[in-house]
Amino acid sequence: MPRLEPGMARIRVKDLRLRTFIGIKEEEINNKQDVLINLTILYPAVDAVRDNDIDHALNYRTITKAIIAHVEGNRFALLERLTQEILDLVMTHEAVRYAEVEVDKPHALRFAESVSITLAGHR
Repeated sequence: MPRLEPGMARIRVKDLRLRTFIGIKEEEINNKQDVLINLTILYPAVDAVRDNDIDHALNYRTITKAIIAHVEGNRFALLERLTQEILDLVMTHEAVRYAEVEVDKPHALRFAESVSITLAGHR
């Protein structure tokens, strides 16, 4: 993850719990499962800090709503695909300089709490 430079802000969305169709086994295809999503987003926040104005900030609520609609409204065979599609949604916002998306699939393995995939993008 890039170092946080002066004037940049780091937004973290932690443990966004959604339900979606994820997996390749029959029971996964037929039944929604929980996924946990964690986002880290870096963007220049000088104007937002100076003006105290939402129009100059990156609106994490807008980004989160888009992620919720996309994840809950689609089906995914692989965690890699789901993670990439979420990253693509985040990166559509021009202000985003760096984003990291981690998606956990709880209880994907018998003796593990979860399995996760992390992908990152930058401009």
